[in-house]
Amino acid sequence: MTEQINSGAEQAPERGERKTRRGYVVSDKMDKTVVVQLQDNVKHALYGKVMRRSSKVKAHDEENTAGVGDLVLISETRPLSASKRWRIVEILEKAK
Repeated sequence: MTEQINSGAEQAPERGERKTRRGYVVSDKMDKTVVVQLQDNVKHALYGKVMRRSSKVKAHDEENTAGVGDLVLISETRPLSASKRWRIVEILEKAK
């Protein structure tokens, strides 16, 4: 039986692409957390009508820079709390 010696040159498997979404901040009352509403247009399977579906997610905002009405780009991340799985990448447009 021959043993192969691992020289440590093996690289870790590459991580898959993380999801990114755009949405509007609907609440910034928590510390370092904002609630972002995401909208998705879905075509009805039978009738073909395009429907708007929305969902709310909590995103991490380290500097508390995002405010209500801001358009933000969020990205998937590891679980940061019981309900927080997204983080803010950048603020695309500040609310007027």
